[in-house]
Amino acid sequence: MYIKKILWAIVLIGLAAAAYFAYYIYGAMLAPNTDFNNEEAYIYVKTTDGYHEVREQLKPLLEDIDKFDVLAKQKEYVNNVKSGKFVIEKGMSNNDIINSIRIKKVPVKVTFNNQGSLEKLAGRIAPQIEADSVSLVKAMYDTSFLTENNFKKETALGMYIPNTYEFQWDTTAEGFRKKMRDEFNRFWNDSRIAKAHALGLTPHQVIALASIVYEESKQPSEQPRIAGVYLNRLRIGMPLQADPTLKFAAYQLPKYKNTVIKRVLNVHKDIESPYNTYKNRGLPPGLIAMPNISAIDAVLNYEKHKYLYFAADAKRPGYHKFAKTLAQHNVNAREYHQYLSSQGINK
Repeated sequence: MYIKKILWAIVLIGLAAAAYFAYYIYGAMLAPNTDFNNEEAYIYVKTTDGYHEVREQLKPLLEDIDKFDVLAKQKEYVNNVKSGKFVIEKGMSNNDIINSIRIKKVPVKVTFNNQGSLEKLAGRIAPQIEADSVSLVKAMYDTSFLTENNFKKETALGMYIPNTYEFQWDTTAEGFRKKMRDEFNRFWNDSRIAKAHALGLTPHQVIALASIVYEESKQPSEQPRIAGVYLNRLRIGMPLQADPTLKFAAYQLPKYKNTVIKRVLNVHKDIESPYNTYKNRGLPPGLIAMPNISAIDAVLNYEKHKYLYFAADAKRPGYHKFAKTLAQHNVNAREYHQYLSSQGINK
């Protein structure tokens, strides 16, 4: 009888231990442990982060961070933190969360449009991936990389085609640069290269001209016609005489820093610069801005016509009047200059 009581006691203790163990396993591993209202929350783990930094991000998202700690140690996550963007879904258990932040990186969409310089581009990209703007600028200007990939400082901005791209959040500056180089090569497919060669231009020259076209007009419907004007001028050896290149040249000078040139004047035409297309024939040494895809394709698929001139249309802001003769152009230009004066725009 005494032995039976002992056996029953052992069984009951075992059952209690099993129940406690099951409760503990359920609480630590399988029970929901999130504490936010949205369907999803995200954490961003840097390449330099350890478990402490991850824990600090998780703390406001979990009901019981201590139970998470226990399982994270058991599953050895505390010593194997992975970098990247990760999703935490509402109602996840600790086990689900650890599996998610260990192996399920979430890509990010990186978008940039017409940035005026590599520095501005870096400032646009830095908030979207882990790499900071300083490291991005350094990578973008790296002379070895530029030389190896047939770029120069003057053409480096042209490697970055404005669009939306998919990256891992923990992408390095070098990783961003490499992918954009690959995207540039993909953009310049056989068809586009053939069209550039038919124009007697390299891809870099096409982008340089496209940057002028883009600065002249943001209207995709008009860009091929403007491109045709500049290509006509190039064919007959006429200077491009592009006002946006004068503005670009001026902005490189201390005198014009932190200013906005609303009206190009004769004084700007005297600026000594390889970007002054009134003084220098042919294309400038590089792009003056980051053109969008429509401007690049406008050059490659330019409108064939006999126009040599164009002036802004005072009655249709954003559009231009085109002319085949200098006499007609002078009429159009005079009309626009009178409009500027009437608006008090003198510089």
